This record gives sequence, structure tokens and C-alpha cells, in this order.
Amino acid sequence: MTYDIAIIGGGMAGASLALALKDLPLSIALVEAVPYDSAAQPAFDARAIALAAGSQRILHTMGVWDAMAARGVTAIEHIHVSERGGFGTTRLDAVEEQVSALGYVVEGRVIGAALTDALAQCSNIDLLCPAELTAVQMAGDAADIQLSHGGAARSLRARLLVAADGGRSTVRELIGANTWELDYGQTAVIATVATDRPHGNIAYERFTDTGPLALLPCDPPADGDTALQGCRWSLVWTARDAQTDELLALSDAEFLQRLQQRFGYRAGRFLRTSGRHAYPLVLRFVREAAAERIAFVGNAAHAIHPVAGQGFNLGLRDVAALAQVISCAVARGEDIGSLAVLRDYAVWRRPDYLRTAAFTDGLVRTYSNDLPPLKLVRNLGLLALDALPPLKHLLARQSMGLNGHLPRLACGLKLQVTSDK
Repeated sequence: MTYDIAIIGGGMAGASLALALKDLPLSIALVEAVPYDSAAQPAFDARAIALAAGSQRILHTMGVWDAMAARGVTAIEHIHVSERGGFGTTRLDAVEEQVSALGYVVEGRVIGAALTDALAQCSNIDLLCPAELTAVQMAGDAADIQLSHGGAARSLRARLLVAADGGRSTVRELIGANTWELDYGQTAVIATVATDRPHGNIAYERFTDTGPLALLPCDPPADGDTALQGCRWSLVWTARDAQTDELLALSDAEFLQRLQQRFGYRAGRFLRTSGRHAYPLVLRFVREAAAERIAFVGNAAHAIHPVAGQGFNLGLRDVAALAQVISCAVARGEDIGSLAVLRDYAVWRRPDYLRTAAFTDGLVRTYSNDLPPLKLVRNLGLLALDALPPLKHLLARQSMGLNGHLPRLACGLKLQVTSDK
């Protein structure tokens, strides 16, 4: 069967792209290996996702934000940045930035439920699930795609193939895409914790000698246990690889005690924790975000350090930019899979990749050196940043995903079948 677009990977990035394109006169195949209602579905589990204000705009313009908000989201109204053992702090405030929230925290399963409900209403999107990519070959005017769909072989052709299949991208491997990668030697330990004090919609980013430690306010979804309403947090604890097994092996009481020592009492006393999960951290980019007949989005295109919670937001901006490039090509009657069209996407996204990678990687490296003179400079820098509104505003805009050349969806504008970019 022939489609205009085949999206490999139906997780958050892939499903979002399909929905962003739903009003264009295009036929779309969305290929996902794991059923959405399966406990093994990695994209839509109970992990908390930090959504920047710009990402919320994209989802709202796509028409899925209200469904997410109804299921349960937590606003981030304040961000507190500090260093363990240091005197400097910087505070960002939604009121000062004249926004209702600097961002939001949403469980993956809440995002997934809203996206999959919306997909079910789209007549031009075929969801092929469970289906796995087995082979792909570029054939000049199309991509020839081989799948294992429900245990049977199936062939597709598409004018454009989009790789949205995550950090271990099969598409990337099959076509031999060149990547650049750096192992941080760090692992993110993820858990949900509860305190004896309400979170007050404050997010904390605390730098330690083993890496950043983030606490994000995360109330339970509407269908969850409301006993911890207002006192529940999503924890991202960056540890050195050699420390990870020990952290995972601690009892809950020992883990909470260790966390209290590392974080302090700004958020109150830690009372409870969920199970813990570990994710090795790397910095990775495909060298070319697009080529003839193919484009990369989300984690298939890049992986960055979770400091400042920029990962999914970067991927959602990929989605919004690619959707806009495709809509403009449709309006001009151009081949949506041609290199001439897809080069626009690659060139557009490169500055955002570089800026966001420099921002996150720079934070990690700046705070990884514990030399006393450098620590003093860092803390003086936090104090200076807090006292200089223009610099603080620039930091807030970067954190909210509102810097640079924004796609229409991130500006609250729907895609238009027009040649105006």
C-alpha cells in the first residue's frame, strides 16, 4: 500500500506528528511496535514529563491539551535553582514572565491517553500496531518499507519516511545514519516521592557533585490516588554510573534518607517513594536531521541530558517545525519527501539543537567541577543572574522553549496550507 507519509514510532513524538498533520490532504501510516494499552508500552507509562510553556502551546493548538488538562496536569509557577553546599540561588517566576505557568508536569500515560483518543478520530491516519520495521530502502521517488505486522510480512511505500522510533532507532540503524555521541558516565534515577509539605507549584533544580537533582511538582492524575494531592513530586536524581546499583538496591527508608541528605529540607521532609528506574545518560545527535525521503524527530534525532527538562520539548518542536515545512510544501505542490523540501527542516532545527545542547551540556559541565574557586564563581553567578532581570528573562525564555525561530504551532497558530513560512 502507498502512503504520503509513514511515521515509524507511535510514541509521543510520532503520535504528535501524525495529529499535527491530520488536517492536511495526506495519507499517513503510523507504525508502532507495542500496543498502547500494553503495560510494556514505554512511551505512555507513569513517568512524569516536564512540558515547557512553548510545548503546551503546541499541544493546545493541536487540540489535545484540554483533554490532558482534564486528566490531570500540574503547573510549574516557580523554579528554584541552587547548588548543594553553596550560597547562590536563582528564582524564576511565572508572574514576572507574564505567563500563567513556566511549564507543566504531566504523566506519560496522561499524554498517551489524549493522543490516542485523538488519533482514533482521524480518518487519514492508519495505525499499524503491533508492527515492527524489518527493512527499508530508498527508491528514488519513495521509501520502500518492510514490516512485520501482527506476525505477517507487509510492504508499504511512502513519499516520506519519518523516524520517530526513539533513542534505539531501528530506522537509524537500518539506513546507517551517521551519529555523534558522548557518554556522560551518569545515570538518571527516576522515582515519585512525597513530602510532608505542599509543593506550592515550585520546581527545584539542585546541582550536586554527582550531577543535577530535580524535583518537579507532580499531582496524581484525576483517576489516581488523591491522598498525596499537593505533596507529590517527580524526582530525577543524576548519579555517577558506579553509584546507580547501590541507589537502586537501597530500601525505601534508606533511599529517602540519602535523598534528604543530598537535597536538604527546602521541599520538606521526604516521606514516601515509588519504585525506582534508571536511565543511562548520553548526548547524541544524528549528523543530518533529514535526507532524501527521510526525516528524524524526537529521540531518534537527538538525546540530551535531562537537566532543565528539555528533552521531549525539543522533540515536540521538531514535530511542529516538520509539520509546518510539510504544509508549505503541500501548498506549493512540491514533493514532500524531496531533499529540497526536507533541507528546510534540517536547517531550521539545527540552531535549536545546538542552542539546547549547549545549554544543557554547559550546565552539567559547569557544575561537575568541585574546585573551590570555580564553586565560588558559580554561586556568585547564580546571585548575579537573580539580580539581573534581562539575563533571568533570557534564561526563562530558553527554559520555556520560546527562543529562536518558533513554528506556527508554538505561537498558537494553526498550520495553513500556504506558501508563507
